[in-house]
Amino acid sequence: LNLFLADVEKRAFRMARFALDTDDQALDCVQDAMLEFVRRYRDKPEQEWPPLFYRVLQSKTTDAHRRRSVRQRFMGWLGLAADDDDSDPIQNAPDPRDASPLRLLEQAQLGVQLEQAIAALSVRQQQAFLLRSWEGFDVAETAQAMGCSEGSVKTHYFRAVQALRLKLEEYRP
Repeated sequence: LNLFLADVEKRAFRMARFALDTDDQALDCVQDAMLEFVRRYRDKPEQEWPPLFYRVLQSKTTDAHRRRSVRQRFMGWLGLAADDDDSDPIQNAPDPRDASPLRLLEQAQLGVQLEQAIAALSVRQQQAFLLRSWEGFDVAETAQAMGCSEGSVKTHYFRAVQALRLKLEEYRP
């Protein structure tokens, strides 16, 4: 179980980060998902763990969206604004292993554009895209993880891919 959680930790964080606004929220969401997963599903067969874990993660992500929505309405009612500046200078430092500044710039621009394009997708499209493309889940596993039908997974995935192709057209070879 520890090996499984260690294996999915970074990908789960990345998925949560796309769905949520800050690293802190994403980290909290992943930690909550891991605790909930261990508490509820540790006795399940190992081959069932990936879809079950991602189902818990998606549930926690949805909960975080709801909490944020309520908090924003409340803060707006009070006339207060949330202030989020989570810029990490270490993560933004250039990679010294690549000597080409032009290549670094192109990769950085593509990375930013890709993150923005994924973040612009609906939550369900993000889930379908990331589970299918990054995790390599088949349609049935993705449907189980998302708690929807296989047809819905296919629709969300298709729409996500179409939207990403449209937004990233200039980076295609």
